[in-house]
Amino acid sequence: MSTNDKTEERRLALQSELDGEKTSEDRNRMGQFATPTVLAREILAHGVALLPSAEKIRFLDPGIGTGSFYSALRATVPAKRIERATGFEIDPHYGEPAKALWKETALTIRMEDFTHAEPDASSKANLLICNPPYVRHHHIDAAIKAGLQHRTEEACGVTINGLSGLYCYFMGLSHKWMEPGGVAGWLIPSEFMGVNYGRMLKAYLLKKVTLLQIHRFDPTDVQFSDALVSSAVVWFRNEPPPRDHAVVFSYGGTLSKPKISRAVPASELAHEPKWTRYPQAEKASVRAEITLGDLFDIKRGLATGDNSFFIMSREQIAERGLPMECFQPVLPGSRHIPVDEINADAQGLPLIEKQLFLLDTTLGEEEIAERFPKLKTYLDTGKKGEKPVSDRYLCKSRRPWYAQENRPAAPIICTYMGRSREGGKPFRFILNHSQATACNVFLMLYPKPFLARAAEKNPAVMRAAWEFLNDIDPDELLGHGRVYGGGLHKLEPKELRGFPAEGLIARLPELEPLDHQLVLFDKAVA
Repeated sequence: MSTNDKTEERRLALQSELDGEKTSEDRNRMGQFATPTVLAREILAHGVALLPSAEKIRFLDPGIGTGSFYSALRATVPAKRIERATGFEIDPHYGEPAKALWKETALTIRMEDFTHAEPDASSKANLLICNPPYVRHHHIDAAIKAGLQHRTEEACGVTINGLSGLYCYFMGLSHKWMEPGGVAGWLIPSEFMGVNYGRMLKAYLLKKVTLLQIHRFDPTDVQFSDALVSSAVVWFRNEPPPRDHAVVFSYGGTLSKPKISRAVPASELAHEPKWTRYPQAEKASVRAEITLGDLFDIKRGLATGDNSFFIMSREQIAERGLPMECFQPVLPGSRHIPVDEINADAQGLPLIEKQLFLLDTTLGEEEIAERFPKLKTYLDTGKKGEKPVSDRYLCKSRRPWYAQENRPAAPIICTYMGRSREGGKPFRFILNHSQATACNVFLMLYPKPFLARAAEKNPAVMRAAWEFLNDIDPDELLGHGRVYGGGLHKLEPKELRGFPAEGLIARLPELEPLDHQLVLFDKAVA
């Protein structure tokens, strides 16, 4: 075993020991997820290959932890080629032991908050590699966030969106630490490629530097065992982008041997909001004249505040002596709906094995006590205990606290989260003939006036719409959503609203008169 491998073995043991002394909640809050050795070495080798072969390396890691990338650097290039190496670590729990581990090497670890540090002429880097802390925006204090936004704009000329994670600020702030022509490689969540708050980071990558490559790992291959996140490595050079520049998008496999790879013109990227479509997509998506949002009002299903309190089976309702007139049918989770078409009985109840009902009444407690004393007794149990149901966030905001959101049954519902499997679809569109509403594990598609009128005249219209939705290519639909580690995909209402619907119009002669003016009219009266 080489000296570098022995040192890496000691570093891994130290990392495991230090991680074990912290709770997973503490590490999540600070975004501390160490980079695996194989991945760190793969990234370092790729970064070094982007530098001139004879150039001395001035290395920087703004979030060094115990030094996985520095260890990979030592395993990749001769020690004499490393002119200097600098790392920042805000947490002494990791920083002090790391300083002791690397004290005989060229690495200087600065026990500082990188987001406040200022470079001098002798501290800039030509190779910056970092796995920045993955801290979500809601864990960043508002005053601290405002300071980060101001300093980042000063550093790189771009104001980071307030919904961005800490890694976006790290990337922007690092701009002033890079030498002209220097190379940066960032191991970050791929979410920035497809969400609104990633727009400013993408603007930085297209306008302020030369974006070289984005490699996105297969989301089923989670890079960090303790973080449910889909990862990407973003490579750029600190120089203005040339004309007619193209960016390499690669996917799956490894950096050196991806499953798919394609060069995409930067001019195309500037007009494509969903970079997650690449490299699979052959061209940028064209903004549709008519989208699903023009035909459907798409909402998340209702949030009860406590499903175990408000949702019951018929048997539970009978055992408690509660009045059925204060309940409405509600669909179970998708695993209890084996088919994609829900039929109904004469009362509108779904013909499925697991029938559930939602407690939903606006009657005041005094009237309930008079008319339905057993229901009053049951509601009183929701106001007792250490964490009463009535004091939960959603319930506290309602009058009365046990009333539910207005979410009538929708003719089409969609599972908004799912996993991508070979030959399968991560999202299911279900045709609902029943009067059962749905909870927030579903998206609910309510036809807008023009479509509703067409469906009233011809019930086959809604079936055609459902068939159209089920015929959508899964990859196209995935390109409009977002993905997390382990292959977990998520489709928000606004993302589904933006999906092109011209194909549905082509299937339905009833909708041919639907031009842009009619769409605007329906938006006004809906």
